[in-house]
Amino acid sequence: MSDGAILAQIKGARLSLGATPLLDDATLTLARGERACLVGANGAGKSTLMRMLAGLVEPDAGEIVYAAGATLAYAAQAPDFSGFATLRDYARAPSSAQRASRAPAPAHRAEAELCAFGLDPERAPEGLSGSEGRRASLARAFAADPDILLLDEPTNHLDIPAIQALEDRLAAFTGGALIISHDRRFLERVSTTSYWLRRRRVLKHERGFAAFDDWAERVEAEEARALAKLETHLAAEEHWLRRGVTARRSRNEGRLRKLEALRAERRRRLGAAPGRAAIQAESGADSGRLVIEAKRLAKRFGARMIVTDLSLRIMRGDRVGIVGPNGAGKTTLIEMLLGRLAPDAGAVRHGVRLEIAYIDQARALLDPNATLWETLAPQGGDQVLVHGRPRHVAGYAKDFLFPPEQLRQPIRALSGGERSRAALAVALARRSNVLVLDEPTNDLDMETLDALAEMLAGYEGVALIVSHDRAFLDGIATQIVGALGDGRWAETPGGYADFEREHAPRALVHAARKPAAPAPPRRGEPRKLSYKDEHRQRELDAAIGGLQREIAALEAQLASPDAFAADPAAYNAAAERLDKARRDLDAAETEWLEIEDRRAAYSA
Repeated sequence: MSDGAILAQIKGARLSLGATPLLDDATLTLARGERACLVGANGAGKSTLMRMLAGLVEPDAGEIVYAAGATLAYAAQAPDFSGFATLRDYARAPSSAQRASRAPAPAHRAEAELCAFGLDPERAPEGLSGSEGRRASLARAFAADPDILLLDEPTNHLDIPAIQALEDRLAAFTGGALIISHDRRFLERVSTTSYWLRRRRVLKHERGFAAFDDWAERVEAEEARALAKLETHLAAEEHWLRRGVTARRSRNEGRLRKLEALRAERRRRLGAAPGRAAIQAESGADSGRLVIEAKRLAKRFGARMIVTDLSLRIMRGDRVGIVGPNGAGKTTLIEMLLGRLAPDAGAVRHGVRLEIAYIDQARALLDPNATLWETLAPQGGDQVLVHGRPRHVAGYAKDFLFPPEQLRQPIRALSGGERSRAALAVALARRSNVLVLDEPTNDLDMETLDALAEMLAGYEGVALIVSHDRAFLDGIATQIVGALGDGRWAETPGGYADFEREHAPRALVHAARKPAAPAPPRRGEPRKLSYKDEHRQRELDAAIGGLQREIAALEAQLASPDAFAADPAAYNAAAERLDKARRDLDAAETEWLEIEDRRAAYSA
């Protein structure tokens, strides 16, 4: 609970981006012991407001004040590791421009936080996965031992055990925290106060996100009543204007000014309401009732068992959520179910006429150098085929909240959320009866998530969804397939809450993801990694990076709609090479982890 001591305050902030107003008289207060969520539509300015509090953006008007001596740490939505030789250097560096927060964190604290988040302080930042980058950003924020903690999408790329650990960490935090997140379950569990950035102003509710929807409905209903009253008053004033103002102009200048003020108030109330993505998918040919049947699947990479004795039947209309810690083998399982990766044992049978649309976690179907226009219309021209029917590129892009001026931007210039929406736009333009979404919720705002959930609820084919967003899975999944460790998987009807009740994954998955450390060396045995291991790990680092780039290139090549027709032999060769590259990547990562386990045992 908050003790009432104010740590930071934004007062009457105004900010415009070019000619577009973003914030208008925005006020926000953060007290000690308060964990406030900041909610708002896509593009409303949430991250900008947070960066303003961090001292990284200057308002056009208004002021920002901090309690004397209060320090601040900021974990950005897109961490920037440039200029840092090691993760220790990154974790020590201040994350805020606020005056009291410019001193570097002590080295021992930075190392302790990195280790707590499962990261090696000596590691170079290049080649970090999304999860590792997120954990490094959080370690940096906590290493500052701040009074004020600013977290922008902290759960992106984290698996469920890591999210639950962050929930526990925030519950024990004694300062003030401001959190932006699309993860409803996370916000319900950590927030004590809600701020809503709505139409350029900030509204406050003294309860956490669990009460947000009811409060938002009351606010919108009250605004609708106030707008109706304003419309009636405005109509009466405009009637007076038409009837009598010309004969008494000098006597009625005050009433004219009042009329203009009413019109301005109406524009403010109606304006700046962000749009919502119009996400639609059309099922392809009827695949038959049985879509995928897996019998006693088994798969291992080296000594690591990924899947053992798993049997599944997936029927038309099923929406299957696949959960487990990072590295548990969720993508490998999907590749086997789709027939792209052969199991070591068991068999997979498909129904007839499968048409698959696949959005992978890396969004590999997007060419970072292509423009958004070229991505949506790869054959050229100004038309895109959507479910077999032509539509203008600009109109289709608008469905996914892209204004015309963004169509000529390269994909690499888009934000994470924009890239996710672009990937959805490309995949959902195709007819399909099997839709595979690997981490679809990363970087998406709540309104787009709601639109995606509504689309999935009405999708007539099969959806396979890898996600760590518990509320999203509870809303759309008909069954959950979850990792229990040691290659064991369980299937539970219903959403994630049903799986959690039955299998208690907080304990099971934590145990499953903890690698068995080799026994400490006996007397006379080496107490540090051999030169051979060090050299091999450096070779693996380079190989892993090369394989990741090759996989992304091959996936982009195979995603082209006319790739097979243009050259069937080249298409089949690329598909075979992609399978081998994925197997090689898994093997290299497993070997790298085995060496890292030995390093950890020697330093214990």
